[in-house]
Amino acid sequence: MSILNVNEKLYIDNSIVSSELHSYQPYISSKFDYNDEIRIPIQELDAYTLPSESLLYIEGKLTNTEGNYTKRLRFTNNGIAFLFREIRYELNGITIDTLRNVGLASTLKSYLSSNTNESLKLQNAGWFPHRKEEDRILVDDNGKFSVSIPLKLLMGFFEDYRKIIINMKQELVLIRSNNDLDGVFFKDDVTTPSTTVETPKVTFDKIYWKVPHISVDIPQQLALTRILESNKDILIGFRSWELVEYSSLTETTRHTWPVKTTSKLEAPRHVIIAFQENRKGDVKKDMSQFDNVDLTNIRIFLNSERYPYHDLYLNFKENKYSSLYEMFANFRYSYYGTSNEPIFNPEKFKEISPIAYIDCSHQKETLQTGSVVMRIEFETNSAIKKTHLLIVLFYMINYLVTIL
Repeated sequence: MSILNVNEKLYIDNSIVSSELHSYQPYISSKFDYNDEIRIPIQELDAYTLPSESLLYIEGKLTNTEGNYTKRLRFTNNGIAFLFREIRYELNGITIDTLRNVGLASTLKSYLSSNTNESLKLQNAGWFPHRKEEDRILVDDNGKFSVSIPLKLLMGFFEDYRKIIINMKQELVLIRSNNDLDGVFFKDDVTTPSTTVETPKVTFDKIYWKVPHISVDIPQQLALTRILESNKDILIGFRSWELVEYSSLTETTRHTWPVKTTSKLEAPRHVIIAFQENRKGDVKKDMSQFDNVDLTNIRIFLNSERYPYHDLYLNFKENKYSSLYEMFANFRYSYYGTSNEPIFNPEKFKEISPIAYIDCSHQKETLQTGSVVMRIEFETNSAIKKTHLLIVLFYMINYLVTIL
């Protein structure tokens, strides 16, 4: 727009006539128990849907195993996501994207990608990164709750592929966890202390997949019809997430772990590394928080290429972790190309999410041929015990999908 073009007309885009949310239910609307597979289909092939803006709506109740709600049981941050062990998105019966350990992977990713303003809105999805252990979130005095979770918070496809889906069968598949211990924690700080630890039981009453239906103007409808009649494949590209977990780290101060061998197309571009000390399956521990394990240095190798190139010289006991925080704070610029707006200041970073983000998106040409072997090396000041190593990998995926 030029300030000298005084005859310039106001342009209004009328290509999209309307956008309305439609709710889809699972095939079986009553089986939401542990380990159940929940399939939610979209049957209308002639609808223009926008899955990138879709929501997972859930109503339910938090109680103990005796069916009673007590204030000692509280959802963790992002606790609803921890209640599912896997999520998949399918097009025409083909799995396009999948994520296991949904709670851990999405929590680690969101600590890096979300900012304070976004987190206010995402409280509606159960996202409370600044909550304190004494805070009671999501539930009312009877333990009832409802959440609307943007699916782009849970999977790379929904975050990156921002186009409509036309004339394809779609299904969202959710698999419940085998218990609720990781999504809820027990905190005995009420007036009358309890003599026993309570076990949580989360019951889902409703699960809907809410998807925008897009109505377009006549010229755009004709253009989309010509695409359908051409029988051309549609290229779908996005960054997929994968969580790799090691639950049996040896009690030593130096560790080397081979993570995976991939093709050049699936070489990781971004890597998140975190540690948890004896939290998994313990209702008295908050699974949405991570531990620094007295880390002193960490790096990854893609074949012989090292990231980061320099040592970090960390010492959490002496408050020396600024280089790790700087890497954490740079995620939004590296991943999205936007300004850095970290959700935590350095103090909260150390307390809640002392995680390592390693940007390996800039790779030499030697990594573009043949297979890529990834390994991780790290050192600590003291031998670690009962610690889980968590690694979230981000890599490019491209699919050619045939329109029916």
